[in-house]
Order: sequence, then structure tokens, then C-alpha cells
Amino acid sequence: MPKPVVAIVGRPNVGKSTLFNRIAGGRVAIVEKEPGVTRDRLYQDAEWSGVPFTLVDTGGLDFREDDGIVAGMRQQAEAAIREADLLLFVVDARTGLTPVDLEIAGVLRRAKKPVVLVANKVEKYDATPQTYDFFRLGLGEPVPVSAAEGLNTGDLLDLVLRLLPPEGEAGEYSDDTVKIAVVGRPNVGKSSLVNHILDEERTIVSNIPGTTRDAVDSFFEREGRRYMIIDTAGIRRKSRIVQQIEKYGVMRSLKAIERSDVAVLLLDAVEGVVEQDKRIAGYINDSGKAIILVVNKWDLVEKDERTMARYLSVISREMAFVQYAPVVFTSALTGQRVAKVLEKVDFVFEQYTKRITTGNLNDLFLEAVAQNPPPSYKTRRLKIYYATQSGVKPPAFILFVNDTGLMHFSYARYLENQLRQAYGFEGTPIRLILRERTKERVKGSLP
Repeated sequence: MPKPVVAIVGRPNVGKSTLFNRIAGGRVAIVEKEPGVTRDRLYQDAEWSGVPFTLVDTGGLDFREDDGIVAGMRQQAEAAIREADLLLFVVDARTGLTPVDLEIAGVLRRAKKPVVLVANKVEKYDATPQTYDFFRLGLGEPVPVSAAEGLNTGDLLDLVLRLLPPEGEAGEYSDDTVKIAVVGRPNVGKSSLVNHILDEERTIVSNIPGTTRDAVDSFFEREGRRYMIIDTAGIRRKSRIVQQIEKYGVMRSLKAIERSDVAVLLLDAVEGVVEQDKRIAGYINDSGKAIILVVNKWDLVEKDERTMARYLSVISREMAFVQYAPVVFTSALTGQRVAKVLEKVDFVFEQYTKRITTGNLNDLFLEAVAQNPPPSYKTRRLKIYYATQSGVKPPAFILFVNDTGLMHFSYARYLENQLRQAYGFEGTPIRLILRERTKERVKGSLP
């Protein structure tokens, strides 16, 4: 069913992310005492009393700061206000009413959306007069809560449910949505690529490494297909993660890979392939996710007729374990070949969900074994009795054999290559699962 959108807004450091985590049921947003930690919109599915909704955390609104990052945070919060069906305006009951709160209230009144005023950091309900000043905001009676302690958040959510739009009036994204994680080292152009794909500034673009700290989910549709694209924090080596904040961002980037269908790994055309690129690609492969390699900043490279071929050769050598991954050369800054990325996502997703009939699969392995018999070990030879596909995302195949210990990794790679030559599977890992069976127990086995 369609899910309404609830956005949490307010000035910096009033406890928005703490409230987000309390409602979402886990540490999803970054929570630190440093103001301005949550910079981009952060989405999470939530539920209360059986009613699902999408919760959005935003960066702090501050109309008195004009530097680039703060201005970008303000744009993201304003975009969330436009998208939301209901707004939770969080204020700090300990600090009391501030001029910035008054300015934000003016913006929210003009938005003409339902607003729930949330007075956070109220631990003692015998001292509720501390919330009276907030009546001056003109947004009704403040709901006192302690997001950190979980006090009164249930009553707050009961009120939210009463104010949400009826089912069927909010946007809907079904289970066939293609989930794309845009990942890579810091400052390789992930947010710029996402912005080009979305045709809007859904995430903040800056040349400061580490700008995108949260993994940000953005939904869109193209030609009847639904997508969710996740812009993530840059993934650095653990030894280079000094700030606790950045550590949380890396953890979420890895989780973003885990919940994606297709991971778009950005490489820096100027710096070439480095060790961390290979580590990220290895994590994607180990997670069983489809992968596309995007060589970004291609406009900054001096070229001749052999430049692209040399790059492809380096990528093939340095990242041999993901040779199945297609490569796209782009400039997210100029938009050069950015459209190719989404085309490759569509193609790779089809490969990622491809199924092969059992008959065709056994014919393929029969021919592969005839052309190149398995090696023997101490007079014993591997026998493949039967094969069947057990799943997709990624494609997985069960091979019934006489002895799983006789399968050498080189022969498994040979069988995988035969699968790829016959059926493509470009951009997706393949899983071969071995099961020991006697020939008599497997009907229709290979001779």
C-alpha cells in the first residue's frame, strides 16, 4: 500500500536524529553532539500500530548561516518539507524558544502541511511549563517527549497516525523496485553522479571528502520502471577513519551494499585503481550483489586512441576477480555518458535475475565435462551427476557430485566461465553450490 512520508525538521542539535532513531527502532541516523552532523535527507521505513510510513531525517535548518554546506543542508530540509505528508517540528525544551525556531515556524506555516510541534528533551513532566513558550510559534500545543529516553514517544506516534493522509494518497514503491547503491572512496563524484541521474539536487555536492555521511535513499521512475538509488559516504580504509562520525558513515555504506541489487562502484580516472577500490569491489562480490564499474572524471584525462583500452587493461588486471563487471567511462561533472550508467543498471539487473531451465543447464554441463573432464585426485575423479538453478540475486546453481572435496577452484571457475559464455550473466556474481549424492539417488543424472 502507499506509504505516507513523515519528515523531521528543526534547527541543528535539537535531537532530530535521536527521535528518528527512536521511531525507526535502530541507530540509522548519526547521533553526535556536534551540530550539523545529519547533512542529507535520510529515509527509513517505520511502523506504528500496524500502519507503515516513511520517516525522513534532515539536516538542521539555520537561516542565519550562509556557507556552502549549511546552505546545502537548508536546501535538503526544504526539499523534505515539500515531499512530506506530515512534519515533525522538533524544538529543544531545555534551551527554550530561539529566533531560529520562529523563522522555521514561518516556513512550515507557509508549507501548508500538517505540523506536529515536538518539544524534545523533557525528562520531568512535572516541569511542563518549560514548553509554554513554544505556543508563540503558532503551531498548536507542543508534545513533550524525551527522544533519548523514549518518554511519551508512543503518544506522539498516536497523534501522527491521526494526522496522516488516508491510505492510497501517498507515493508507492513496490517490491520490483531496483535498488542501486552508489559507492566508492571519498571524493570520487558519487553525489554528482546521483544528482545527474535524478535530475535534481537530492544530495549535497561538495569537493570536501566526507560530505555525504549518511546513506540517502532516493526514489524515482524511468520508463515505467521503479528505482531506489542510495548515495553513500565514501569508504576509506579503517586506519584512515579518525572521526567516529565517519565510521558510522562507512558502516552504513557497507549496509547499503548489502540491501542493494546493483552496486555502482566509482573509480577515479585521474588516480586510477587503488587498493581501496579493490577492497570495495571484493565486498560487493562477497555480498553477492551485481556490480558496475564507473570510471569517473574521464574529462580530466588526456587521451589518445589507446587511452580507454589501457584503462580497461589495468582494470582487468587489478580487479580480475570482478572481470564480469561492465565498465562505463563518465564525467559526472559534465554529464558525459551518465545516461549509460542507468542503461547498464537495467541490463545488469536482468542478468542478476536470470533463470536457466534445468534441461538447458544440464546440457551445458554435459558438454563442458565432455570438452574438459574434471582432473583426478589419487585415482578419483569428480563426477557431476545433475545440476539445477536454486535461486537468483545472485544466480545460484546446485551441482550434485560424488565428492565435494574433488572440486578444484580452477575447475569451478571453468564451469562458471562456461555459464557466462552460454548465458551472459554480465555484471553479476555466480554461486556454485556443491551437494554430495550417489548416482543412484539422482534421477536423470549426467552420464
